Amino acid sequence: MTEADNGVLRTLFHSDQGGHEQVVLCQDRASGLKAVIALHSTALGPALGGTRFYPYASEEEAVADALNLARGMSYKNAMAGLEHGGGKAVIIGDPDRIKSEALLLAYGRFVASLGGRYVTACDVGTYVADMDVVARECRWTTGRSPENGGAGDSSVLTAFGVFQGMRASAQHLWGDPTLRGRKVGVAGVGKVGHHLVEHLLADGAEVVVTDVREASVNRIVHKHPSVTAVADTDALIRSEGLDIYAPCALGGALNDDSVRVLTAKVVCGAANNQLAHPGVEKDLADRSILYAPDYVVNAGGVIQVADELHGFDFDRCKAKATKIFDTTLAIFARAKKDGIPPAAAADRIAEQRMADAR
Repeated sequence: MTEADNGVLRTLFHSDQGGHEQVVLCQDRASGLKAVIALHSTALGPALGGTRFYPYASEEEAVADALNLARGMSYKNAMAGLEHGGGKAVIIGDPDRIKSEALLLAYGRFVASLGGRYVTACDVGTYVADMDVVARECRWTTGRSPENGGAGDSSVLTAFGVFQGMRASAQHLWGDPTLRGRKVGVAGVGKVGHHLVEHLLADGAEVVVTDVREASVNRIVHKHPSVTAVADTDALIRSEGLDIYAPCALGGALNDDSVRVLTAKVVCGAANNQLAHPGVEKDLADRSILYAPDYVVNAGGVIQVADELHGFDFDRCKAKATKIFDTTLAIFARAKKDGIPPAAAADRIAEQRMADAR
């Protein structure tokens, strides 16, 4: 066994970040598919989580990401009140180079082989059209197009839920749920971020954005000239007068360096796994920065795709996503009562729900 293999197995079987029920390594040489499907928990029901298509630097990095993301989905689904456990899949490779119909069909067959223990959906690098292809081989597929019996783009309700989390954060910190007059920095204005910007502007917020894709920034600024763009995330988090920072790209946005220079009083964004390592939540609290746990506020998308399994109704989903406001406030209240950071409070509530289900 190599040192890298030992690291993955140690994470899976012996660390606090492990405890997963099942991890499946998938390969289809004909199509070039290499994928990892991780099921963290099915205590509340079949594991539900998206498929990430990303050019990982190594297979070990891909497995580690699948494990972390699957665990996060268990907590997200528990806090969203869904009858689903947590799972996640990653496909290794650059989607712009290797994504094909044959590869997606092969992936669908692997998901189908789990017999309903895992329900997949879209994530970074996968889209509604991809789920339509996967669904041809696997009925446990959500995030499909309306033409194929699905709900379409889940980023709409993801952004709406994050907006509700921001409103709750404003209520808790400033005594008023409106974002009017608040300066909000959004890092990542792609699938979810650009919808979030629309909510913020409609509520009267001042918005600053950045994205590694220049086209995404240009789309926002062209449509809304009042929006300011900055060069990168480092410039964004140092912005003078920033009230709220919204990480909406990949994970790990909150680390020792970024927390040290962050000017915002609130962090509330759509990205998964925003805390780079354990202890960052305490660093935020020590600086009196209010953190709205990512897996709580970004649950609008999973609420939507879960509803798709029962015959999608947008109004029903939006009503459920609106409750993210109340859930976020309850977490802040629990954190204050227990004298712990909000991230720890959310974990306690989710873990209790999973334990009760078992």
